[in-house]
Amino acid sequence: MFRKLLNSELGRISVEEYKEAEKAPIVLVLDNIRSQHNIGSAFRTCDAFRVEKIFLCGICAVPPTAEIHKSALGAEFSVDWEYSAQTTGAVRKLKDEGYVIVSVEQAENSTMLQDFRMEDGRKYAFVFGNEVKGVQQEVVDESDLCLEIPQYGTKHSLNVSVSIGVILWGIRGAKVS
Repeated sequence: MFRKLLNSELGRISVEEYKEAEKAPIVLVLDNIRSQHNIGSAFRTCDAFRVEKIFLCGICAVPPTAEIHKSALGAEFSVDWEYSAQTTGAVRKLKDEGYVIVSVEQAENSTMLQDFRMEDGRKYAFVFGNEVKGVQQEVVDESDLCLEIPQYGTKHSLNVSVSIGVILWGIRGAKVS
């Protein structure tokens, strides 16, 4: 028999506790994401996996908006974020700060998710691209590697918010404490 847990039993931390909690050495870079619902979902997923920060780039909307809040459910207040007009600018800044730049994209010589392991002591910036066009080639050119989610159907694409969840679970899921 199963009983759903009450919200009070989930051990959720406050926004203030989240801000002080140790984060994964991971940032997300959203490259021209059109849908505010996808941006809100990214915030919510980043909160779940204690990601350091989100960079919102190009045409990405930024909080506060009702559309982002609708899917973020308040995670836009817990997860740090920064806006950059150009994705390449954000990526170069992160590279200068020692981040390994990982574009999540179907590309020649990409690494399949199941073969990827984060190295201890390294920081990672995962770049997710536009819902139609993906990660810009100029951003792929700046990347240290491309990471690909294996897919077996006819579409060969996932919604960007789904991709974010798959990637973060694949690299972080079993390590969250």
